[in-house]
Amino acid sequence: MATRTYEIRVVGALGPAGRRAFSDVSIQVEPAATVLTADVAQSGLHALLNRVRDLGLELIDIKQMPRRSGY
Repeated sequence: MATRTYEIRVVGALGPAGRRAFSDVSIQVEPAATVLTADVAQSGLHALLNRVRDLGLELIDIKQMPRRSGY
């Protein structure tokens, strides 16, 4: 299955447990949200969303990023 880049936005900043849970993705903290960015297949996206749910994080947005040229 094809790998795509996804941005997942959640409310607030992640604490130490959240950072450990998402140590395999890019984490960017904004003033009111945290953005998780990962290159994953569809099944990997579902696994990330399961982690968001399991940690009780409030989901704001999920965005599939445009493919970069050359893919």
